Amino acid sequence: MVLDKFSRPLKDLRISVTDRCNFRCVYCMPKEVFGSDYNYLSRSEMLSYEEIVRFVRLLVNLGITKVRITGGDPLLRKDIEYLIKMLALIPGLDLTLTTNGSLLTQDKCLALREAGLQRITVSLDSLNNDTFASLNDVEFSVDEVINGINNAASAGLSPIKINMVVMRSVNLASIVPMAKHFRESGHILRFIEYMDVGDSNGWRLDEVVPSSEIVELIGAQLPLEPIAPNYVGEVANRWKYTDGSGEIGLISSVSQPFCGDCSRLRLSARGELFTCLFASSGYDVRSLLRNNASDEKIVDVVSSLWKNRDDRYSELRSKQSHRVSPVEMSYIGG
Repeated sequence: MVLDKFSRPLKDLRISVTDRCNFRCVYCMPKEVFGSDYNYLSRSEMLSYEEIVRFVRLLVNLGITKVRITGGDPLLRKDIEYLIKMLALIPGLDLTLTTNGSLLTQDKCLALREAGLQRITVSLDSLNNDTFASLNDVEFSVDEVINGINNAASAGLSPIKINMVVMRSVNLASIVPMAKHFRESGHILRFIEYMDVGDSNGWRLDEVVPSSEIVELIGAQLPLEPIAPNYVGEVANRWKYTDGSGEIGLISSVSQPFCGDCSRLRLSARGELFTCLFASSGYDVRSLLRNNASDEKIVDVVSSLWKNRDDRYSELRSKQSHRVSPVEMSYIGG
């Protein structure tokens, strides 16, 4: 186990396998920035699956127990099942994936499960088609995402987590309908406060709906009570319906920062390591992987990087001066 300057252990690795996505969500990849002329990473710039697997195997020695595959949307990366299959062979690894759900066909879900994927998280910001279309900005329908969720459940990729990013002027009215829809589904709905990741999403504090307000809105119709976290460092505060019909999660990076327990390291598709979601720059490990660096050298570099980590951006948000070129959500993977 390796600890940072605030005695936080390294346990979780989030791996972005592509910077591409087929949605243009306004809080992540707005069309105004990520248009048809946007310069995405070439195949040669991205880490190969073999490079990713080698890196993960080495980080297990430093305490990594959970790997989440992200993007962009990771299902856009060709033969993603091949990567899943190799990672699933690493003993003791909890392996999950986050997607917008648009490519979760029956065949894809079965292939992911057979490759060894254990669970999946799907982003869905409203059950209202007009509201959802205004957020994904590509006219993708709610029914298609729901079908993807059902396909994933049928394939055994459960329990499924549903992530809803809440913006006050856009989908505030969708909170309670989402809670009612998923309450008895066996899935876990998680509400995420709109965050200031990157420079492209036009973040404003007045668009943030605090988690406490979300609990009040839902609780007024469906009584809730708090429950203990599943483990130290869990990002979502858990609440259950008092009638025993399910639970929800609240991810409160703005109103209730959880920096104190953060155990996450992020690897971009280009092979840069970021010690914080709100970082401005990363450490290039692709060069190490491609220039015959020894296993010991790579482990030493990552260990040193983590030991010197003192990130706690969310706790200091109100005191922060503007960051220089903060990394975009689509690049770092959320």
